[in-house]
Amino acid sequence: MSSSELALESSSRKYLWLLAIIAAYGFAYFLIYLIHINYVPINVIFYAALLDAVLALILVFGCLYVFRHHTPLSSFEISIIGLACLIAGYAGAISGPTVLDRSLSFYILEKIDQRGGGVQADALNEIFVEEYIPEYQLMEVRRVEQVESGTVEIVDGCMKLTAKGRRIVGISKFLRRNMLAKKRLLNGEYSDALIDPLAGTNDKPVSYKCS
Repeated sequence: MSSSELALESSSRKYLWLLAIIAAYGFAYFLIYLIHINYVPINVIFYAALLDAVLALILVFGCLYVFRHHTPLSSFEISIIGLACLIAGYAGAISGPTVLDRSLSFYILEKIDQRGGGVQADALNEIFVEEYIPEYQLMEVRRVEQVESGTVEIVDGCMKLTAKGRRIVGISKFLRRNMLAKKRLLNGEYSDALIDPLAGTNDKPVSYKCS
């Protein structure tokens, strides 16, 4: 067999191993996720899906390490594949269960379907406040997420920002001012209102502030 044929065969084997690893990771991730959501208590769906991605990576690449002498892939190539799988798992956790869990767009479509296929366009605010928030237990879900993430703590019934929370607020404000569209279609007009949506509301009297 010529050197070119040997090189082609080696490349083909590597390609097949790459496909097999990716397929095994995807299958393991999906299987672990199904087991997790059906049989294990979950606090935050995104963190659970992210943990499943890591567990699938450990399982698949642990098996790969056992059979490392049978693979044509180098340690560097395996590391790159592992990193790519982890990134794909992270993307899957965000774009899959997390979007499904909290997507207002999906909810609006489901609500329109529930109401016979059509609702008044100007009723969306009422639907959001009166139906979406209680039906999805939105505030409770978000409270749990914030506490679990370490950005807030609850002290004597008061939600307080932690140091981590304050850092994230600073980052989010910077990104909102500099990375969002300055001309965005809102109510039929292009506006920058969402660059700083809290502007002008600091002096508004409210009854829920903690002392």
